[in-house]
Amino acid sequence: MQGSRKPDDDTLMVRTAQGEEAAFRLLVQRWEHQVQAFLLHMLRSVEEAEDLTQETFIRVYGQADRFRVEGRFQSWLFRIAGNLARSRLRRRKILSWIRFDPGTHDVADRGPGPIENLERADNAEAVRLALAELPQRQRQALVLHRFQGLSYKEIADSMETTLPGVESLIQRAMAGLRNELAGKVEGS
Repeated sequence: MQGSRKPDDDTLMVRTAQGEEAAFRLLVQRWEHQVQAFLLHMLRSVEEAEDLTQETFIRVYGQADRFRVEGRFQSWLFRIAGNLARSRLRRRKILSWIRFDPGTHDVADRGPGPIENLERADNAEAVRLALAELPQRQRQALVLHRFQGLSYKEIADSMETTLPGVESLIQRAMAGLRNELAGKVEGS
């Protein structure tokens, strides 16, 4: 029966802490692309996103024995990745975190024509620039929610804040985006 069910992330972390490299490899396979996409949004650099993805998993492996089994692996993983990204950004002293590239997201393609594609590219650029103007914590909360699909609770765990804190960050981020994009995006 064990063979028919995939082990959950907490179980894999326990096995990783016990030195089982196959369990760690499975965690990396499950999460590598999501972590890298998150870091790409944060850093706007493929090379840095790849480097910090590796660093994230090095830290996961190194801290496996300290992981608390509570069903919060995803939040813990993105907290590590987010902390690494913020450290890198502080060193670079760059405010612009997010590269909005519609091609990196699962968007249903209904075959838009060239005009729609141009409008979409213009809108994506406007959104990317507006996101870059948001304060770092607001951007991080918004990216984790909108692009990574984390719940407010998972974001609160990841950012080490409260649920009301996350709600406030996302509300302020959305208000900031609305203000910045007013009249710039088609259909606004």
